[in-house]
Amino acid sequence: MYKGCNRWQVITRLHLVLSATIFWISCFSIVGTGLTASAAEMPEIQQRGYLTVAVKDNLRPLGFKDTSGNLQGLEIDLAQRLATDLVGKAKAVKLKPVANRDRLSVVLDKKVDFAIARVTATESRSRIVSFSVPYYLDGTVLVTKDASVQKLSDLAKQKIAVLNNSSTIAKVRFYVPNAELVGANSYDEAREEIESNAAVAFAADASVLSGWVQQYPQYRLLPTKLSTEPLSVVMPKGLQYDELRRNVNQAIARYLEQGWLQQRSQYWGLP
Repeated sequence: MYKGCNRWQVITRLHLVLSATIFWISCFSIVGTGLTASAAEMPEIQQRGYLTVAVKDNLRPLGFKDTSGNLQGLEIDLAQRLATDLVGKAKAVKLKPVANRDRLSVVLDKKVDFAIARVTATESRSRIVSFSVPYYLDGTVLVTKDASVQKLSDLAKQKIAVLNNSSTIAKVRFYVPNAELVGANSYDEAREEIESNAAVAFAADASVLSGWVQQYPQYRLLPTKLSTEPLSVVMPKGLQYDELRRNVNQAIARYLEQGWLQQRSQYWGLP
């Protein structure tokens, strides 16, 4: 969870982001950093007539390819909606799939205008890039296929799979202190542990596990979030990008106020 804002509270419903919007903008204040220009400025974007946006193509339901190879998902919807507002048409956007390790560097290296690629806003990252107000509040949840597990207390003294060396470990230990944690090196390995009865549940990010239950309907998410992490658009720092950042922030705040982001999140099965 982002620790730079000591007033940020754990929020479990997307529409409550509105009350924190002004605070988030102040936390990620726009200041010059001396960094080399790393994306197009707003007048240049409008002149060329399209946006370039880094996205995920393998992360259902945020950004993934359908059976025809077309990109879809919540973050794809957001990129196209921003293209409509910033450039004038939804198709005026070039989507560039990116690996997790490159989500920040493609912005810094001027390969895209910004990134919408499941990036959590953190204090350390905000030193080199700017973040928009959150468009979705991700967080740690648990998934299981055991019908007897309905709430967190049902997992006491049970085995819970977690990704090795992840921040999820501390959250699970806090909320379910009597559980036995079982390490996994990947999501696939965690599922194998549940299938082999080596674990009864798996704790990880809601945005990822919601796609998992869509793919494997025998699984379901428990209703309680163990944490909240804001997913934000990654944008470049520097005074020359003030207009771009302001337009993106105003657009996302409007989508939240109008309920559009909540509706699209529900459409894609996000908790």
